[in-house]
Amino acid sequence: MGLTAAELFDVLGQDYETAFAGLTAQREELEWLLDELPGRARVLDVGSGTGRPSAELLTAAGHSVTGYDVSPRMVEIAREQVPAASFEVADLRTLSFPPDSWDAITAFFTLLQVTRAEIDTALAAFASWLAPGGIFLFATVPADIENLDIEFMGQPATVSSYTQDVYRDKLAGLGFDVVRQRMVEFQPSHTEAGPEVDLFIAARKV
Repeated sequence: MGLTAAELFDVLGQDYETAFAGLTAQREELEWLLDELPGRARVLDVGSGTGRPSAELLTAAGHSVTGYDVSPRMVEIAREQVPAASFEVADLRTLSFPPDSWDAITAFFTLLQVTRAEIDTALAAFASWLAPGGIFLFATVPADIENLDIEFMGQPATVSSYTQDVYRDKLAGLGFDVVRQRMVEFQPSHTEAGPEVDLFIAARKV
């Protein structure tokens, strides 16, 4: 059994940002999002990590960003690095907001360390929390896996995911229009991290 997400990212801390600094696709997707957002948009960043690049880019463009991460260490780093955003320690499985609370929700690799049932619940929650026309932008490692024990950057982790087609179908079933998607190959800059294929999807609430 792998470390919990809180345990894993407390251990990795700043090393995670360093390892994924070269993931230019994430910055490109965020730049696309910036072109789509209204002025001073309300953005929820679930699994906000160190605050970079997501919260940093979004706040620099004048948007109001609130980030939640299950790792206290990550929240501490994010508050230091991106003081223009707000960050709190929270588990995505216990977050709750009124309907139509957010103009956009971002979740980069946040849904990997929960079960498939919890992924489904989270996607439905995101659909509820977004205002009509709002955008859900997320990334994951697409695969037909559930509760798979792996090693990530030298640490044990347990991961779940779906394939690209299943994610598309699930989003469509929740009232989303998938407007953008891409798959990229990426090698994290870490001696104990292997290459991965990352899926980025943007979906607009109809």
